[in-house]
Amino acid sequence: MKAHTIDVDRLFHALGDPTRRAMLDRLTHGPLSVSALAGPLGVTLTAVAQHLQLLEEVRLVKTEKIGRVRSCRIEPAGFDALEGWIASHRTIWERRLTRIGAMLAQPGE
Repeated sequence: MKAHTIDVDRLFHALGDPTRRAMLDRLTHGPLSVSALAGPLGVTLTAVAQHLQLLEEVRLVKTEKIGRVRSCRIEPAGFDALEGWIASHRTIWERRLTRIGAMLAQPGE
């Protein structure tokens, strides 16, 4: 099976919204139903469902229906993609800064 590629731009867009970040923060404590997730956020169930759809697209959240209740939990794949993006960019900048540091350490001519 081909691995699902995560669009990093879409991932950052998803994380750019404070409501979606609050949802992720709440889910770090464990799975919640959609209604339990919506309660303290002060948004409608429809809005929560829309936020969840985007979070699922970028694989930060996984939802599943169990009986009449839709349950949500953290999905690590999106965080893995984010971590990979950050690591690759950190490596590039660390190399550049190392070269700059080496140039600055050379005695002047």
